[in-house]
Amino acid sequence: MKTPTAEFIERIPKTDIHLHLDGSLRIPTLIELARAENVELPSYDETGLRETVFKSQYASLVEYLEGFQYTCAVLQTAENLERAAHELAQDNIAEGVRYIEVRFAPQLHISDALSGKDVMRAVCEGLGRAKKEPNRSESVVSGGDLPFEFGLIACALRAFDEHFGDYYSGLLKVLPRAPRKEVFAVASLETVREAVELRDEEGLPIVGFDLAGAEAGYPAASHEWAYTYAHEHFLKKTVHAGEAYGPESIFQAITVCHANRIGHGTFLFDASKIKDESIDDPASYVEQLAEYIASQRITIEVCLTSNLQTTPGIRSASDHPLQLMLAHNLSISICTDNRLMSNTTVTRELQRVVVDLDIASHQFRNLVVAGFKGSFFPGSYDNKRQYVRRVIDRYDELEKELTENVE
Repeated sequence: MKTPTAEFIERIPKTDIHLHLDGSLRIPTLIELARAENVELPSYDETGLRETVFKSQYASLVEYLEGFQYTCAVLQTAENLERAAHELAQDNIAEGVRYIEVRFAPQLHISDALSGKDVMRAVCEGLGRAKKEPNRSESVVSGGDLPFEFGLIACALRAFDEHFGDYYSGLLKVLPRAPRKEVFAVASLETVREAVELRDEEGLPIVGFDLAGAEAGYPAASHEWAYTYAHEHFLKKTVHAGEAYGPESIFQAITVCHANRIGHGTFLFDASKIKDESIDDPASYVEQLAEYIASQRITIEVCLTSNLQTTPGIRSASDHPLQLMLAHNLSISICTDNRLMSNTTVTRELQRVVVDLDIASHQFRNLVVAGFKGSFFPGSYDNKRQYVRRVIDRYDELEKELTENVE
């Protein structure tokens, strides 16, 4: 069997299609912006922040998410959003990631001076600037490697309160008597409408719509208006589902929200988490759901390190359902989730897969290619096919050159 070497993993074209902007700042940039914006941090050096906020292991997903209060606080101007996006693209380009989809909740950054559309424009500008810079390797210039491409995914929140930001507190004041789930739905619908308008009227590479936040008690079905709007306007859809809840959450994302991809899907195979008493045979339900996902090539965005850090019961790669996903021939893309919170890169995630899991060379190849095939590529379908073909050719070329044969 051919084993991917470290150099091979570094040089192959890679993707990150589950990548949060506000979870992927550089720590020096966070510190600099915090000082400039008078945002109080628990520490103002990298070691201190790694000890207090951005840890190697978290007690829960709630603790993991606490770091976002600091990153979101410094991303409240167009200039800071553009800078964060620009640096994120640079970091990915430097490690051979050739396609990224950056997701974020525009409404977290809205203020009197900045609209939701302004937020998305600023992020596009930062990513686009990195794409234009003359920082390509010689192999890219000569045509041997691939150019950097990107898309944006506008993210809505399953739930929020007045402490989440100006937009959310204002909406709750405007609709004081409305049921909270209807207020959440209104916010989601506004996000997706603005995303579609920017795509169609200004040609921005906004490629998808997402829903994030606590699953338990806040079902994706409450955001059906927004997902129906996205579906009717040909905007691709993904949903954080099965990250902290069970298979039913994934089923709802696929059936009610028309999801083309699933974020995390960690508990896809956990029949014990099924709550619906009308499901007589949970084990059969799970198998049928997995089979449906496989047959429809609904890509699962797996974020291995993130799950190991935040999910009780998953403390090693062997505990993670990735091996089961591979056994069921699911379309799986390995992603970082949050480069800052998880202190990771795409390269590290792929290296973890090779070192910690029993994975065949063809399965590893499928993981890499699945990110490109499952992407919401902003160009035409023909252009996407040509891009994927170049990825495969490049991968095969490097495999011959750099992999090792082992018994």
